[in-house]
Amino acid sequence: MLGYDPTILALLIVVSYLVGSIPTGLLLGKVYGVDVRKEGSGNIGATNLYRTVGRKVGAATLLGDCLKGLLPVLLVKHGGFAPDFAVWVGLAAFCGHVFSLFLKFKGGKGVATALGVFLGLSPLAVLPAVVVFVLLMAVWRYVSLGSIGASLSMPVSAALIYKSGSLTLATLLIAVIIVVRHYENIQRLIDGSESRFKA
Repeated sequence: MLGYDPTILALLIVVSYLVGSIPTGLLLGKVYGVDVRKEGSGNIGATNLYRTVGRKVGAATLLGDCLKGLLPVLLVKHGGFAPDFAVWVGLAAFCGHVFSLFLKFKGGKGVATALGVFLGLSPLAVLPAVVVFVLLMAVWRYVSLGSIGASLSMPVSAALIYKSGSLTLATLLIAVIIVVRHYENIQRLIDGSESRFKA
C-alpha cells in the first residue's frame, strides 16, 4: 500500500483528468473529415458520431470514451494505492471528458466515460443502471432519457451495494453533472422535439 500521500493523489488526479480530456469523438470524426461539433447535435459523444459519421465510428467513440474512465480507475485500484484514490481518479477522468482542457473546458455529456468509471469502481451497481437504460430505450427510444435514467439510478445502486461514502458522493456528483449536461435534451423531451434513436 502506497498510503494516502496527497501529492501522489494530486498527481494521479491531474493525469487522469488529462486522459479524460482527450476528445475521442472529435479526433475520430476528423479522421473521416468531419468536425462533429458542426454536425448533428454538435456533441462529441458516441450518439452524434453514430448519426453523423456512421455506426463503426460511433461504436469506436463509445469504446474510447469508456476506456478513458475505466483504465485510470483500474490502474489505481490495483496499483497499491489507498482505496479512495480510485474514486477521485475516476471523477477526475469524467470531469476531463465533460470539461476538456483541449476544448477550452467544453466537452461531451459524460455518459460513456461515466460508464467506464463505474465499471471500474462499482461494477455490480452498473447492472441495475443498464436495466433502466434498456427499459427506457425500449419504450421511448430516446438515448438521452435512457442515459438520464441510468445515471440517476447509479447513486442509489452504489449506496445500497457498496456502502462507501466517497463512492456514493462521487457517483452522485457524476449523475448531477450528466443531468445538467442534458439540459437541452430535457427541454426537447418536454416539447416533443427530441430525436428518437434509429438502429
